[in-house]
Amino acid sequence: NHRDFSLHRRNTTSQLALVGANVCPIESLDYEIIENEFFKQDWRSRGKIQIFQYIFMKWVLCLLIGLTVSLVGFFINLGVENVAGMKFVITSNMMLEKRYWTAFFVFAATNFGLTLFASLFTALVSPAAAGSGIPEVKAYLNGVDLPNIFSPRTLIGKIVGIISAVSSSLLIGKAGPMVHISSSIAALLGQGGSEKYHLTWKWLDFFKNDRDRRDLITCGAAAGIAAAFRAPVGGVLFAFEELASWWRGALLWRAFFSTAVVAIMLRGFMDFCYSGKCGLFGTGGLIMFNVTSENFVYHLDDVPPVLLLGVIGGILGALFNFILKKVLRIYNLIHGKGIVYQIFLACSISIFTSCLLFGLPWLASCQACPSGASEDCPTIGRSGNYKKFQCAPGHYNDLASLIFNTNDDAIRNLFSHSTDSEFHGSSMLIFFVTCFFLSIFSYGIVAPSGLFVPVIVTGASYGRYVGMLIGSSTSLNNGLFAVLGAASLLGGSMRVTVSVCVMLLELTNNLLLLPLVMVVLLVSKTVADGINSNVYDMLMMLKGFPYLESHAEPYMRQLTVADVATGPLLCFQGIEKVRNIVDILRNSRHNGFPVIDDPPYSESPVLFGLILRAHLIVLLKKKAFFRAPVSAGLDVFDQFSSVDFAKDASGSGDKIGDIELTDEEMEMYIDLHPFSNASPYTVVETMSLAKARILFRQVGLRHMLVIPNTCDRPPVVGILTRHDFMPEHIFDLYPSLANRQRWKRPRCRIPFLSKSASRHAPACTEIVVDRPSRGS
Repeated sequence: NHRDFSLHRRNTTSQLALVGANVCPIESLDYEIIENEFFKQDWRSRGKIQIFQYIFMKWVLCLLIGLTVSLVGFFINLGVENVAGMKFVITSNMMLEKRYWTAFFVFAATNFGLTLFASLFTALVSPAAAGSGIPEVKAYLNGVDLPNIFSPRTLIGKIVGIISAVSSSLLIGKAGPMVHISSSIAALLGQGGSEKYHLTWKWLDFFKNDRDRRDLITCGAAAGIAAAFRAPVGGVLFAFEELASWWRGALLWRAFFSTAVVAIMLRGFMDFCYSGKCGLFGTGGLIMFNVTSENFVYHLDDVPPVLLLGVIGGILGALFNFILKKVLRIYNLIHGKGIVYQIFLACSISIFTSCLLFGLPWLASCQACPSGASEDCPTIGRSGNYKKFQCAPGHYNDLASLIFNTNDDAIRNLFSHSTDSEFHGSSMLIFFVTCFFLSIFSYGIVAPSGLFVPVIVTGASYGRYVGMLIGSSTSLNNGLFAVLGAASLLGGSMRVTVSVCVMLLELTNNLLLLPLVMVVLLVSKTVADGINSNVYDMLMMLKGFPYLESHAEPYMRQLTVADVATGPLLCFQGIEKVRNIVDILRNSRHNGFPVIDDPPYSESPVLFGLILRAHLIVLLKKKAFFRAPVSAGLDVFDQFSSVDFAKDASGSGDKIGDIELTDEEMEMYIDLHPFSNASPYTVVETMSLAKARILFRQVGLRHMLVIPNTCDRPPVVGILTRHDFMPEHIFDLYPSLANRQRWKRPRCRIPFLSKSASRHAPACTEIVVDRPSRGS
């Protein structure tokens, strides 16, 4: 009874992606508003009170996101500053007593233990928590459904792992993981509680859909950046510029409200810590760098060095991305061999890092303490600009002052003003090269890790070194060069401009930097864009996320949607037998099915709408059957509520294998009309692929139906999904077009799928290699 409009072409693009440290099957999110009789009846039944509840809860959730994210961010900073601070205090005390070997073993063993704990906890408890999390959040906001990235297990793994990993002296940051953590908090707050533990709130049922969940996660991501850098406006702009694929004015206001709450709460937490009740927290953690406390003036002669800084920063940023891409491919080969190899790699990086960080300061020469220093010299305790290390009394080791500090304190030392003679040029060069490569090698381990802070540290050291080389030929001080160097490397690696510009202004608390930061960001991004892609796009490509850019490629205008539509295309009749529905759902992985009306329900076969797999499973579960093929009345709506069709935040809804039906029930019928989307987006088969792609991306579709341009053919000739717009699929169909575009298939980010990779993936219960899912 069902229709099978077979097409000879097949989509062979992979349906797997690397989520954290796990290989998982992926699907697409559906941001389209479904219009059918059931949902129209549901909305008609809602009064002003329900509408007020919906609007009121949006703002309440944004408030809760801000409060929770600020609390978690403060806890993470408190943990890092105290754990890392205690390690540095113990090591420094041993160095003061000239117990050098003991200090090294304590330093290395502590780093090794923290890294081992972070990697074990991540690999065994929450593999999805590995890495930065920004590529996963960006892909999710683009419409890619990734399993378990916002689960409670992932949230706990991210928090515990980032405290341990950052405290272990690995050159990684917490800004990226904070974005993932805050997005997870937003997703969990909006899912309405847990039905498993009977903790649900009816008011939150409004948000059990992809559209509202997307908006909440966007607000959460902005709050994460605000919590990491205490930069509320920068957080909103970063979410707008880099993460969100859909943006509107109402979402801007709610995101700004969330970040404002974060800023106010963090201010209160910092005042509490200034009273000395936070252990070794000090003034670190919630970073605020005062580059200069005095007004400075720059002239036209200072612009050429800034332009040169931007050019070199763009080249270095592109080089950073290139090397990182090569290293991550090697790491993927190692990770594919199992959890033992993943842990071994993380521990090896930890040992290498500890040896390097403890050994390099011995290469630096000791310097006499400056007279009139703003703090004690040498510094005794956790942080400070003047670390004694192995030097004689009254002297300090400038390289140790950068290495034996947290990343936040190192940045503060580099950004500090009136310290042009504090660091030696050779020490700064050694520190720059060390940070450049350690940040690359540390990123890919199976532990939460970010790139934002390492890139800032590396760029600041490079900028300060350039300032030392230029010397007195410019009126800009070395601390200002460090800020511009950090901006240039951020622009060259991450290619974000407006948000980074505002974040640096919020960090340095100096609006006079604005013109110079703007210039260096524009130059570095322009140079780097001519070499390769930005780091987050590169990471998404390596992980296999089918990300859709906002623009269409020029070659897509040479093709029509009919040129890339693939099969088979399975359709249902408006009133369908239960057995046919069950057979199709069991024997295919399609997620969307066109509904066709045949005579006598219409004069000729006509497309009625589209019905989703999840909705069909709900109908089968509720057994809304008829013994004869008749149309359903309004009384059928009494069997359902909108919550029945709501999507679970975890994505672990009912499966067709969970439905048990008798032989008698299998011979009954279901009227699909009231539950089908009667107004799906359709395009005529002669539409250009570029135009269809822009529509697909802008509206946020999961399925796009292709209809014929003549009346003597079936009412629907294909379905376009996200994977049909991927270059791999298009160039597989038309190799000559690939040759003209000089396109090379990217190397698979998953070299092979080992048994261990699937065994340690609790979310990945169904892993199929290179099997296309037409309805995904």
